[in-house]
This record gives sequence, C-alpha cells and structure tokens, in this order.
Amino acid sequence: MPKAVYFLMLPNVLSLDVSGPAEVLRLSSQFQLHYVSPVPQVTCSIGMTIGQLPPLPAQLADGDILVVPGVADSTTFFANQEAAQARQWLSGLQPALAQQRFSLVCVCSGALLAAQAGLLDGYHCTTHHNVLTRLRQQAPAAQVRENRIFVEDRGVFTSAGITAGIDLALHLVNQQCGANRALEIAREMVIYFRRSGDDPQLSPWLRYRNHLHPAVHRAQDVMAAEPEADWSVPLVAEKAHVSSRHLARLFRQHIGISVREYHEQLRLAVAQQRLQQGYGLEKAALTAGFSSGRQLRRAQQRQDRAHLMIAKASN
Repeated sequence: MPKAVYFLMLPNVLSLDVSGPAEVLRLSSQFQLHYVSPVPQVTCSIGMTIGQLPPLPAQLADGDILVVPGVADSTTFFANQEAAQARQWLSGLQPALAQQRFSLVCVCSGALLAAQAGLLDGYHCTTHHNVLTRLRQQAPAAQVRENRIFVEDRGVFTSAGITAGIDLALHLVNQQCGANRALEIAREMVIYFRRSGDDPQLSPWLRYRNHLHPAVHRAQDVMAAEPEADWSVPLVAEKAHVSSRHLARLFRQHIGISVREYHEQLRLAVAQQRLQQGYGLEKAALTAGFSSGRQLRRAQQRQDRAHLMIAKASN
C-alpha cells in the first residue's frame, strides 16, 4: 500500500523543494502525495499560484511522511501568520514524532520551521549552509551537522540546499522500494547519487552509477542481475555490445575501477547480506559466487585497503 506523503505548503515556498522530491516519489508509484496548507492558496517562489489546498490534517496516520520545504526569504516568510499557524500545528505533532509514528522530512530551510516548533530537539540534523547558524540558534538542543547532503536520525530526515531534497527523496525510495527502483528513477531524471564523507553510504547497486554511458550501464545491469555468476570480461562486453578492451577503457574512464573490481563489490554485498541473514561464512561465500570463505575474506581485505587509500587521498 502506498505511503501517504504530506507537503506543507506556505507562502513563497521554494518550488524546487516541493517539485524535486515530489517527482522522485511520484515516479516510484509507492507514495501517495498530498499538499496541505493553513491557507487555501499560496504563491510559490517562482510566482506560480497553487490553489485549492486542503487544510492541515488533524493528525497523521502511522507510517505517514511529512515534508517541510523551505521558503525564499525565510526570515520574513517564517515570521508571518501562515507560518505561525503551521508552527503551532507542527508542535502538536511532537509526541507522535518522538514515538516514530511518522517520518519528518525537512528540505533546505524547512528545518528552521521544524526547529522553531521543537521537532528537532535532540536530533542530528542539517540545513542549507546559509542558515546553519540560525538553525543552531533556534534549535540549541539539536545536533546540527555541517557539510552534509542529508542527515537521517530516528525517522527525522533533513537535507541541505534545495536540490539536496532530490537526493533525500531518492534515499527514501531506496528504503521503501529498493536500490534498483531508486537507480531507475535517478537515470530517468538524469541525476546522480551525491554523497559527502559522512553521509549514509550507497550500496554497490547504486554506487558508480554517476555517469550517462549506456554501454557501462548495460554491463553493470548484467552483473547486478546475477552477481553470483562467473562473469568474464569478454562475456560482459558481449552483453554490453562492445569489445573487451573498449569496455575496460570505459569502466576506468567513467567509474574509475575495473570490470572485475565492480563485479567483486557486488559479490561482497551479496555475501554481507547473507551473513546478516544468519548464513555461515562458507555458505555466504558460495551463494555470492566466491569459491570459499577464504576467497571472500581476501576480497573484503582488498576492498578495505582500497577504501583506506581513497580516504587518505581525500584528506
């Protein structure tokens, strides 16, 4: 059953804070979108008027999602009568949020309004870099994080500036519908998965997809569909309709690792899933396509060393 998502619409709401995440969620077909407001009509940041808005619901059902978008000129537009009504309504939701009965999603400066209502007290959160100082002032009990695209903490999701709301929406789709659907939507919208150093890490099914080359995507799709299979480079190249040499070049050029390294990361992810499901080491290794638990351990060590080298190079 689709999850209900409520967008809080206020005067001068940032249009992309609404339309970006809403389009991602719409494409998943697993969310039912609603737009609510303390007033029946608002004009958004680009001058477009949105009318016939339903009133704020008396309560949210278990499992619902509430999205609080930012506004252009939050100093002014979070200090007006409409914002005051919204703030009072948000304050009344605090007990349900504390019980994690619904999820709160704040896009951009929307975190300020949530903070003013007391919803971010005790939570890790972030917002647009221009208003981070104000967020700290207005939510001294919150743990405000810098340089983050989004932060997730016990059902409270907050994102940085404007387009980061799209990244956060893709994360929600990933949680609700799986990595493959999130990837399909990202590719359909011609966007990619951004991460900063401390953001939640992507699974290998989503990692290395920040490119637009169709042959590389075909090769990745083939290996991701059957990661346990014995994929040789020539066989993958045949499926991708390119030569082995050309495919190897494309992988290095577009994702920075080899075909074999990419395949190994997929296998490691499968093995980790099996271990989490209670499989023993040997059985997890075999179901992921490794010849033994020893080979699995060696592959994990290689990946750990590679990540360490990348981390050192970034510092």
